[in-house]
Amino acid sequence: MMNKNNVIQFYPIGTIHSPFKERKGMPIQPKGAIDIKGKVCVFPEYREGLEDLAGFSHIVLLYYFHMSSGYSLKVVPFLDNVERGLFSTRAPRRPNGIGLSVVELTSVDGCELHILGVDILDGTPLLDIKPHVPVFDTPPQFRTGWLEGKAGKSAGKNSDSRFI
Repeated sequence: MMNKNNVIQFYPIGTIHSPFKERKGMPIQPKGAIDIKGKVCVFPEYREGLEDLAGFSHIVLLYYFHMSSGYSLKVVPFLDNVERGLFSTRAPRRPNGIGLSVVELTSVDGCELHILGVDILDGTPLLDIKPHVPVFDTPPQFRTGWLEGKAGKSAGKNSDSRFI
C-alpha cells in the first residue's frame, strides 16, 4: 500500500509550445482553442516512440502544471460560481499537478508534433502522449455531473486569476 511518503518521479519527455506566455486569458479547455496552433517538441531520445503517431487525428497530451503550486480541495471552477470538490473539476492547482488535453495532430516532423486546439501554457513540460481513440475514450452513455449544460460553454471562456 502506498502512502504520501512514497516518492513517484516523472521526467519530461518534451516541451509544449503555445502562444500563451501567461496563464491569465488562456482558453480553459481545448474546445475554446480550436484554431490555436501549437507545437510539441519531443526530446530526441524519444523520437522512435513517435512512429505511427501521424495516422491519428487527435492525441492526448499529459503534462505537468509547472506554474501552479498548492491546492485547495474546494474550488470555484471557471464554468461555475459555486464551490465544488476539486476532483469534480479540471482546475490546475491539484495535489499532483497533472494536466491533460486532447488536441488535433496536424503533422509530425521528426521530433516536432504540430497541433491545433492547444490550451496549454508555453514551455509546459510534457509527460506523455497517447493516441485519442473515441471508441476507447468515450463511453456510449455518461453523466457530466454539475457540468451538465455548462461544458459546451467552455469555448468562450478564458482563464482569469482565480488559480494563479
